[in-house]
Amino acid sequence: MGSPEEARVSLPHLRLDELLEELQARLDAARGTRDRVHSLLEAVLSVGRELDLEQALHSIVEAAAALVDAEYAALGVIGPDGKRLSAFHTVGVSEDQIARIGPYPEGHGILGELIRHPEPLRLPKIAEHPSSYGFPPHHPPMNTFLGVPIRVRDQVFGNLYLTEKRGGAQFDEEDVSVTLTLAVAAGVAIDNARLYEESRLRERWLQANAEITHRLMSDAARTEVLALIAERAGEITGAALTAVALPMEDTGALAVEIAVGMDAEAHQGLVLSMDNSLMGLAFSAAAPVTSADVGHDDRISLEPPRFGGLGPAVAVPIGTGDLGARGVVLLARETGRPVFTATETETLQAFAAQAAVAMELAERRQAAEEVAVLQDRDRIARDLHDLAIQRLFATGMTLQSAGRFIEHDEAAERVARAVDDLDETIKIIRSTIFGLRSRDGAGEAGLRARTVRIVGEAASVVGFAPSVRMEGLLDTDVPREIADHLVAVLSESLTNIARHAHATRAEVALVTDGREVRLTVTDNGVGIPADGRRSGLSNMRERAEQLGGRLELAVPEGGGTRLIWRVPLRKR
Repeated sequence: MGSPEEARVSLPHLRLDELLEELQARLDAARGTRDRVHSLLEAVLSVGRELDLEQALHSIVEAAAALVDAEYAALGVIGPDGKRLSAFHTVGVSEDQIARIGPYPEGHGILGELIRHPEPLRLPKIAEHPSSYGFPPHHPPMNTFLGVPIRVRDQVFGNLYLTEKRGGAQFDEEDVSVTLTLAVAAGVAIDNARLYEESRLRERWLQANAEITHRLMSDAARTEVLALIAERAGEITGAALTAVALPMEDTGALAVEIAVGMDAEAHQGLVLSMDNSLMGLAFSAAAPVTSADVGHDDRISLEPPRFGGLGPAVAVPIGTGDLGARGVVLLARETGRPVFTATETETLQAFAAQAAVAMELAERRQAAEEVAVLQDRDRIARDLHDLAIQRLFATGMTLQSAGRFIEHDEAAERVARAVDDLDETIKIIRSTIFGLRSRDGAGEAGLRARTVRIVGEAASVVGFAPSVRMEGLLDTDVPREIADHLVAVLSESLTNIARHAHATRAEVALVTDGREVRLTVTDNGVGIPADGRRSGLSNMRERAEQLGGRLELAVPEGGGTRLIWRVPLRKR
């Protein structure tokens, strides 16, 4: 044993070692806190630099995982209904794992708990919480959990979810404080990114409006301008399909003039009812109409099929107020894409209103030019009548009087012929004057309107409303004689469907390319019996052959009958 003197010397030495160890521990803790604060500041600065919203969200998730040393992290964006997640950004899970797990969560279980109660939630074991009901197949195991809400201007934007603290440790109060601090910075960054995104979006809409106005003011064709409206609206909103429809005179229906994007052929030229189509409802109400799933909406007739693979949609009238609706633009996104928000709809409505103003100005300018042409024609006709005819008439009278004094027979004959020529010239000028002052086709319904009327009248006979599709300059390029024959053939075809086909669906397509007009009537009935009467078909064939065309019959897929009646617009 040592002496008492040695014991007194070792005791202060032991206490000094303990004090040094405690000091070292405090220094290490201070250094760790300093490093963590430094990491937090770096994360806040990194997140705040992002202006692209998607990239900002991804940076927030990465920063949160690094700050609390979590193996997995996610940010769920709460949808417009405030009950489900509309987007999900993850860190720590590979693309292959995500593909095997399946669709992203919508906000049930623990994730939904944070949506319902936006407060920090820390769990030592996820499975022990009452709201937990397990993970889907192929999901990595997760036990420890930390969740905090992200608020943007006092509204909950989404939630940060962190799981599996590395080393098997539990998330502590310091982790909660650090994550809450990051969430505050994330809210500011998200708000800035959204404001930047909105300003960029507004700029794109303004550029589109300027482009449309320029095209209209530079005498661009109406079809070209409508196509530009559809293209720009689709590009800016990320729509898979964009269509523009205009009202048809004296029919109470809309005709789809332009369709761009996914399955556009199924929409091009369609004639839509005001009662059972999204575009018709928007036109009648002069207000936007939205659909969460346009392919399964009870308000919309799905005949003919045209919304395969499409989900969220919005129809916005082109122009309202004093100008009235001049048309409708429809935008539809693919199934699974986000619905159109109120902000998107308002912006689209403003774009459509500006496009309507530009269209109105262009039409007023065109009308003024037409009035100027008509006034010029009237002036020419008046001058011809008051000056040219009177002078010719006076010249004829003078020659006729002078002819009595001509004794030479041949000279007298020549003067008489000159008088006759002057009479013929006067008749030609009078005919020209009549042509200048006449208004061709005034009060007569065009081929489009006649077609819609006949199909509408046939609906009560066949028991359903046949779909109608029309393309081309039918009212301009198709002569009256051909139009009369075509209307008769259409009426006969629909009558045959009502009497013999026992069909539940029929489609009418009327198309012209300026060289030929083609009428196609298709039904899903029993077909044409081999021993049936064919007097109606014979009449249709004779009408076609009389005009240099032909009649064709075919059986479409699924049965029924397809009748194609085609004639050239100019004789060959």
